[in-house]
Amino acid sequence: MAPQIPETSEPPSPQDRAGPPLALRRGRATSVAGRRGPCAGPAARRARQWVRSTPGTHIWLGILAVTTVVVAVSSPALRSYLLHSVSTNLVELRHHPIRVLIGSALWIETPSGFVFYVALFELVHATAERWLGTWRWLLVVAVAHVGATLISQKAVRLGIRDQRLPHSLAHTVDIGVSYGLAGVIGVLTYRVPRPWRWGYLTAVLAYGGYQVANDGTFTDLGHLTAVLLGLGCWVLTPPGRTREGEREPGWERRPGREGRLERERERERGRGGRPVIRRGRRDVPAPPRCRPRRWRR
Repeated sequence: MAPQIPETSEPPSPQDRAGPPLALRRGRATSVAGRRGPCAGPAARRARQWVRSTPGTHIWLGILAVTTVVVAVSSPALRSYLLHSVSTNLVELRHHPIRVLIGSALWIETPSGFVFYVALFELVHATAERWLGTWRWLLVVAVAHVGATLISQKAVRLGIRDQRLPHSLAHTVDIGVSYGLAGVIGVLTYRVPRPWRWGYLTAVLAYGGYQVANDGTFTDLGHLTAVLLGLGCWVLTPPGRTREGEREPGWERRPGREGRLERERERERGRGGRPVIRRGRRDVPAPPRCRPRRWRR
């Protein structure tokens, strides 16, 4: 009797190798997308892009949120100790200058004002960070905060020495983010278009000067100083354009992402039909390129 040969299975068809039908795959993709919830909408996408483009602002806001909760839930004695330990008064500046200069910008005295600061951060700091870049924005904030603190406390020291101010100001609570905000408001002057820039600058300086002249405190002096320091950070701003479309004077000396892109475009485009190369700190026309000579027999 002849042995029986087992039947071999047929090779899989191309449809079987291709997997489930397209409708099923689409249905699965739709179900996966449906499980993502409402957070995948365009508004949430724009919000994520906004937060990713301004990391410094929102990290700062997150730290402020934590410290505000700590102040809100602490007892009066503990709250007083915490706020005095990070205050930039004369006593703390003498013993712990670095700690209080950094820590004072991470606390606010009244927890009820946190929502107001969130709006200001999104309106002022986030706008400046997207324009300047995170590191240049942070440098402007540091210059304004540290400079205004030192100048205002110097005025307090002179007032106490001349007996025009009480000695209790040497131990006062001096914390907050207002000096950094004032400095960024000052540097944003260069963000305002030229026809409206002078009105914006006049309004900011008039408000700060009025607060100082109308029996202002050392905090009002610090705000005006921070605005002036922000105006002095002009060199950190990216290049702008005038109303006629020409670059403002000194654009090639300004750092920043926009200035770098403009210089790269200028090199690619060339001036007067000739390419431009970078030589040292100046852009100079490149030497004309000679085509290779074709040899003929």
